[in-house]
Amino acid sequence: MELRSSNIDRLDGEEFDVLIVGGGINGAASAAALAGKGVRVALIDRGDFAGSTSMHSSNLVWGGIKYMESRDFALVRKLCKSRNHLIKSYPATVQEIRFLTTIAQGFRYHPRYLWAGAWLYWLIGNGFTRIPRFLSPRAIRDSEAIIDIRDAVGGFEYSDAYLHDNDARFVFNFVRGALNYGGVAVNYVESRGARRQGNVWVTRARDVIDGNEVEIRSKVLINAAGPWVDEHNGLTGQATDHRHVYSKGIHLIVPRLTDSRRVLAFFADDGRLFFVIPMGPRTCIGTTDTRVERPEVTATDADIRFVLDNINKRLRLDEPLGNEDIISIRCGVRPLAVKASGGGDRDFLQLSRKHAIDINRADAHLSIFGGKLTDCLNVGEEIVAAVERMGVRVPHAKHRWYGEPPAEVRREFLHQARLMRLDALTVAEASEPLSTRLWRRYGIHALGMLEEIREDPRQAEVLIEGTEYLRCELRHAKRREMVTRLEDFLRRRSKIALVVHEDTMRRSPGLREACTILFGDQADARLEEYFATTRRERGENAIDASGEALGSATPRV
Repeated sequence: MELRSSNIDRLDGEEFDVLIVGGGINGAASAAALAGKGVRVALIDRGDFAGSTSMHSSNLVWGGIKYMESRDFALVRKLCKSRNHLIKSYPATVQEIRFLTTIAQGFRYHPRYLWAGAWLYWLIGNGFTRIPRFLSPRAIRDSEAIIDIRDAVGGFEYSDAYLHDNDARFVFNFVRGALNYGGVAVNYVESRGARRQGNVWVTRARDVIDGNEVEIRSKVLINAAGPWVDEHNGLTGQATDHRHVYSKGIHLIVPRLTDSRRVLAFFADDGRLFFVIPMGPRTCIGTTDTRVERPEVTATDADIRFVLDNINKRLRLDEPLGNEDIISIRCGVRPLAVKASGGGDRDFLQLSRKHAIDINRADAHLSIFGGKLTDCLNVGEEIVAAVERMGVRVPHAKHRWYGEPPAEVRREFLHQARLMRLDALTVAEASEPLSTRLWRRYGIHALGMLEEIREDPRQAEVLIEGTEYLRCELRHAKRREMVTRLEDFLRRRSKIALVVHEDTMRRSPGLREACTILFGDQADARLEEYFATTRRERGENAIDASGEALGSATPRV
């Protein structure tokens, strides 16, 4: 907890150029961009970083092919360019993946029409990815035998991208980037509203862990609270041009359904896109798209049945998937930006997912609405430009604040890893070589892990049954990743809670040692806290041993 404590001390003792409320993708990218360009920035979140919408995505980085139907070509062009930029900037993390889309009889468009649209999509994206191809039903069966083609009239294949690791981990790396550049970031610190004193914002904040209060002073205040942007604007007296409406989406994580590394796309019975997405040793299926009135949501029996029914109708499985096959459930909301004066009454499924930034220059206040992970680098650059227009000095305006370490650093890491025969230590169930995973997750700090393993081979041992995570990774998380509660590590710094049955984790003898590494003499308390809040207060959903869905509607505070 030393990293967190030192950052809280700085919150109370410094005046910042910018305070950001909310540590999801918008807030994290903004903090990394500002800190990387020399702005004095602080970031707080009332839960953990990426603790809401940003940990419930499909893990897809896509150019918005669905907006081709509504002819929003400007948005598609922007998102395709953002996708391409992410692939180039994060080659180990954001990777091209093929989408195989099957079209059933009676669908509103012929598959060749959609195939032509995929070519236009490819051209709008500068031909950056592999070319699309048309597939007859027989070609679909030959490419992916698991697909039931009895009602298929054809399909097509095209490329987008996905996150090889989990979305919350990607977000945290921006938070870590802000810290690396001298910024301040603290999880479990809740904003209780702010007021203007002269030319300075004074934000009242409370440490959720110990209840202590602190006042944070900043020239500019940025509201990046995700689904709770409107709520926080109410605390600061801000009227905005935009507001949020909410779409609930769920994904089910099940045992791996196919060994092919591609996304299977279908149109569900109600016409919405529906995906089967690889997730290491598992498969992620979904999503729903249901309008809700509040950001606190849970997966209902109807949601789960919708996903299971649709997937069972479209795949040739030895046994239909049921509740007993579900390992975990992701359930969250997409906050969609609409005009405050209206706009939310449009066809809900046609509402754009693009972000909007409302700027109150008189009060030096910004609100970020909506947005997609694909567009995160643009959000960061736009926020820097807006802050500079408000009179905040940006010392290193041309500095590149994002991307993986230079290629020569990666080559040196891989050279050392080969000399150590590191990949021979890769566990049998791993989806990739150990050296690849360590580099993707830790970059330059993976070199330090090699040194730890050389000095003490026990650092290369896997601690928690059914996972890939090494003892040295737990030590790194303790030092550098502000793991405050066990859930932070199991669900967001890693994806263990997504891909490992909870009962398996309970039985793992290494979990207790992992807690000791992370929390020292607080290990038992943190372990008890995690399982005591299971299926109730973590804002997650789970499946019990009998295969029954257990949900939570309790908001994260």
